[in-house]
Amino acid sequence: MNSPLVSVVLATYNGERFLRAQLDSILTQTYPWIEVIAVDDCSTDETVTILNEYAVNYKNVTVFINEQNLGYVKNFEKGFSLATGEFVAPCDQDDVWLPTKIEVLIREIGNNAIVYCDSEFIDGEGQLLGTKMSDTKTLTDFDSPIMYIEAGISALGHAMLIKKEVVLAAMPFPVLFSHDNWLGFVASFRGSVKFFDEVLVHYRRHDMNVMNALLKKDRQKNIQKKTRQERMENAYARLTTLHDKCPNHLPEKHVISQLCKSHESYSLSNNFLRMALFFQYRDKILRHKKYRFTKLKRCLHCIKFFYKTI
Repeated sequence: MNSPLVSVVLATYNGERFLRAQLDSILTQTYPWIEVIAVDDCSTDETVTILNEYAVNYKNVTVFINEQNLGYVKNFEKGFSLATGEFVAPCDQDDVWLPTKIEVLIREIGNNAIVYCDSEFIDGEGQLLGTKMSDTKTLTDFDSPIMYIEAGISALGHAMLIKKEVVLAAMPFPVLFSHDNWLGFVASFRGSVKFFDEVLVHYRRHDMNVMNALLKKDRQKNIQKKTRQERMENAYARLTTLHDKCPNHLPEKHVISQLCKSHESYSLSNNFLRMALFFQYRDKILRHKKYRFTKLKRCLHCIKFFYKTI
């Protein structure tokens, strides 16, 4: 009776293909004190029908349908705002959770703001691909806001368990960042993001993942086509958002402030400042880079910031 409630926030959009497998894996968790908050972002397939079917059969499943498409980040934010549990577990629509995921993460979170686990890749048929997330990214503890300066942090939402107080402190969620990176950034203010080295999720790779990856590459190409000034303005906007959220009492706020200044223009002084800051804090800023990212590569990466932005 004293066990805390965990709110599983499931954000859906046209996810009929794999949704049942994900829901089944949530509802068969060994940790029984779970509510499922499913928020659908105007799906045009059978996603809502499936969600409503589960809501009828399981009293702990509640379905919300958006009146208009909010987009990925804001859809998760809405789900987080509806959660009533002491802990929140973000959930994608196409993965499969191992039965002990919530039980283990509840045990491991301790005084940390967030705990996250490793994942193993599966294909569209649910077959293991023999590769783990830790084979492709550096999974580590994150305990400083500086570690969230660059995008692409490896603490991913599908593997997280989060204290509700952190979720509330993170609102509103800026669309400049993914929801999990923003949550990790805010969590670093008051505690740490802990990595637990055990596979507790099967992370699905399928044709839509490939399509999204190709779209991401296209977006990156479009970013590269932007003028230097446009890239600088985008970087400045991201850093300003981080700076404004970071509490004044944290020493890292001054570092972020200096990074903001270095992104005001491509002046010679700002270029040197930007590069020097990356050199000085490279161990934290680049912690998420894969272990093959050697010391030499880290230094070369820092030198690039003389003429590039984050």
